[in-house]
Amino acid sequence: MTGPQFHKLFGGEPRPHGSEPQSREADLAASIQVVLEEVMVRSAADLRRSSGQSALCLGGGVALNCVANGRLLAEGIFDDVWVQPAAGDAGAAVGAALWAHYEVLGGSRQANPNDSMSGAFLGPSFSSDEVRNWLDSIAVPYRHVPSSKERLGEVAQRIDAGEVVGWFCGRMEFGPRALGHRSILADPRSPSVQSRLNGLVKERAAFRPFAPAVLAEHSAAWFEHAGELPYMTFTSQLRGEHWLEPAPAAATHSLVQQVQEVRSSVPAVTHVNHSARVQTVDHSRNPEFAALLETYFELTGCPVVLNTSFNARDEPIVCTPADALATFRRIGLDLLVLEDCLVESAS
Repeated sequence: MTGPQFHKLFGGEPRPHGSEPQSREADLAASIQVVLEEVMVRSAADLRRSSGQSALCLGGGVALNCVANGRLLAEGIFDDVWVQPAAGDAGAAVGAALWAHYEVLGGSRQANPNDSMSGAFLGPSFSSDEVRNWLDSIAVPYRHVPSSKERLGEVAQRIDAGEVVGWFCGRMEFGPRALGHRSILADPRSPSVQSRLNGLVKERAAFRPFAPAVLAEHSAAWFEHAGELPYMTFTSQLRGEHWLEPAPAAATHSLVQQVQEVRSSVPAVTHVNHSARVQTVDHSRNPEFAALLETYFELTGCPVVLNTSFNARDEPIVCTPADALATFRRIGLDLLVLEDCLVESAS
């Protein structure tokens, strides 16, 4: 997205894809982020003064910058900030539908204090019978585990053992974030799982952290922001009691190695500054995923699970059981949960 004038001003062209970032790239990224945050904060303050409104609703691609959203929330300019979970071009469909309902069809408009997006679980779903009939038709071995307690117990144990799980459950999320229906799940406490997921699964820079999904009732004990953050659209600071003092970095350590130093009890989901892109999970929006987190908490004492989107690099999030099986096989996950069916890795 940059051109010759940008390259001339900032000392050269972008680094080759796949190469390790250096301090130049880190400094540029940090500086651009600071400028963006300042623009958003000043715009929000001006909007608050001119409108007199106490709540802010954000949409558009920039509203997916969860770090800037977290800064805006922390500034306290508005009493409440809500980000459309499908912010970006795709989310314009929601605005178009609302406009048609109110302006063309004359629908009544009433303020609703609850979440009318239904957790953003607005996509297609597949029943257990559909999944089993399809697996039988293509002769894929699987175990049918209809008992929720037994199934969730095994998945929690596998995550605790360091395995990476593809999780396919219920209606697909609308938007760019996997929120526990089309997700890849792993142990956030593992120092190595971040590198494994970035390198083998996502094929992206090794330093990039993943998002923590946390039981809503435990969120305030782990993160500074105590309110609901159901859509993974804000960052929040990890509370200090979960920080760890990193080992002294060797002088020969690269920038990426320094960033990957273990600084918290959940290193796979926290960044170098102890921030995290938090998703709070509750039973009303997301009952099955919340039940899994509860089971994991009972097993480990940790109410947090690493949650990232179920897709390979440059591909959309999986939608159908066929998508999930193909991606599961291609990126080398350990276990695939398709509703109440468990498919093992072939390796």
